[in-house]
This record gives sequence, C-alpha cells and structure tokens, in this order.
Amino acid sequence: MELSQLTIFLTVAEERSFSRAAQKLMRTQPAVSLAVKRLEVELGETLVDRSLKDGTLTEAGKVVAEFARKFENVRRGLNNALTELHDVHTGRLTIGANESGALYLLSHIVRFRQLYPGVKVEVRRSLSSRIPGDVLDASIELGVVSYEPADRSLRSQVIYTDSLCFVVFPGHTLAGKKEAHIKELGSETFIAHNVLSPYRATVIRAFQKHQVPLNMNVEMPTLETIKQAVAHRMGVAFLPRMTVQAELQAGVLVEVPVKELRVERKIHLVHPSRRQLSHAAKAFLEVVKRGA
Repeated sequence: MELSQLTIFLTVAEERSFSRAAQKLMRTQPAVSLAVKRLEVELGETLVDRSLKDGTLTEAGKVVAEFARKFENVRRGLNNALTELHDVHTGRLTIGANESGALYLLSHIVRFRQLYPGVKVEVRRSLSSRIPGDVLDASIELGVVSYEPADRSLRSQVIYTDSLCFVVFPGHTLAGKKEAHIKELGSETFIAHNVLSPYRATVIRAFQKHQVPLNMNVEMPTLETIKQAVAHRMGVAFLPRMTVQAELQAGVLVEVPVKELRVERKIHLVHPSRRQLSHAAKAFLEVVKRGA
C-alpha cells in the first residue's frame, strides 16, 4: 500500500466523485479510478459503491477513509515539521533545565526572541542529572547543567559563571559580619534543597572536612520556598547567587561570605556533538556564543 493511493482515495471520498477528485488532484479520471481499484484489490475490500453515482462509500470504505485522513494529517504534520527544521525563523526550540538553570537562560532567550520571534521556545523542567541523557535521546535539543558532561557524544559551552551564596535574614547574629568562618555555622538550622546537586555535595564535603555539624533540619522542594523560609527566620541557606540577587538588593536577605566556602561553578549549555540540530537550535547556540 502506498500513501499516494490513500491520498487519492481520501480525495474521492471527500469529493464524492471520481471526476471531481481527478480535477482536484490534476490527474485523469481513469488514473484516479485505477488507483482506487488497486487499493481495493490490495485490501480485499470494495471501498466505493459503484452501483450508485454519488460516490457513496461502503462500510469498509468508511473505515479506510477514517484511517486515510489520519495518515494525511500525519503527512502534513511531517511536512510542516521539516519546513520548520530548515527555517530558522519558525519552528520550536526545546531546552531542558532545572529551576536555577532556567534563570541562567533568561537573558539569552530574551535576545533570541528579539531576533526570531516566530520560534516557539519551551523550557522543560528536569533534574540536572537527567538532562544529558534527555539530550542524547532527543527528548530535548539543548540542556543546561552545572557541570561538564563526560560523555563525548555531548558538547557544552559556558553560558554563566555563578557562585555559592550564604544568606541569612536581617537581624541574624551573622548579618552584620563582613565574613564568617564555617565553624560559626555548626549551630545553625539550614534550609536545604531536597534535590541532589553539585552545590549541595560541595557544602556537605566542606562541613565534613572541617568537622562542623551540618544541621539540615528543614528541606524544601524549590529555591523560592527556601528563600521564603529564610526570610521568615526559619533558618539560613546556601543558594546560587543568581537566584537571590533581587532579595539581596531589596534587603529581604543578607549575604555573609564564608571564608572556607568560596565556590564558583560554571553553567554549561549542552548539545549533541554528532546529531544534526534544527536551524533554531543552531541559531540559539550562536546567540549564546555572541552574548558570552
């Protein structure tokens, strides 16, 4: 069975006439009739009741027409997708990122949208540990992670350099200090993110190295809830600086540098090294490169 046969039969079904279908398809009526006949032979079913002159379909014809319409929709969708793939000004760009990763993308997305407003940009929330795999299996085109993946099937470029920020609420005993030592934090209640991350692992190792208790007695699902918890005097927290800039400027939170924990991390935009990217994805990489 060929898709062209289904297309011809569907046109006959919609036009309810071999002659009108032939005109619409810009083919001769005998050619249209022959294509439908071959489809009937292949399926072993009569699809058009030829005893009637109004193009009435048999019950089998109605079933085939329904599936032919679905095939036609898929064909049109495929053609549209391929058109978008080769047109940088249209299409879709899908990027995977965790909560903080989405923030690092914002400035780049703003510039990209100014240049290519016809491209739909979708940022999907995902665990950082899963993003490289999602890129490799083509669930997403690009991904944002806070580490450089070891897989040689992936390439990455740095889009932001962030740092770890220790924050307390105004009025906290450490709020007025220019610098704190890690041993001063042993009695603090830390509001922790309940998602594993390189930052969390770094903090845990530092406290273990200096033999200081790390009391993570409260865990929250998002960075926003952590900030709110600290502001409500529930405890203190280590957070990516990018995520607390507005609160620091507004005086809602106070940063206290910790001498033993001066940590920077580079944020990477990850993409496949071998698979062909859409023109929209290539254009986004170029925007990021120019803005770096």
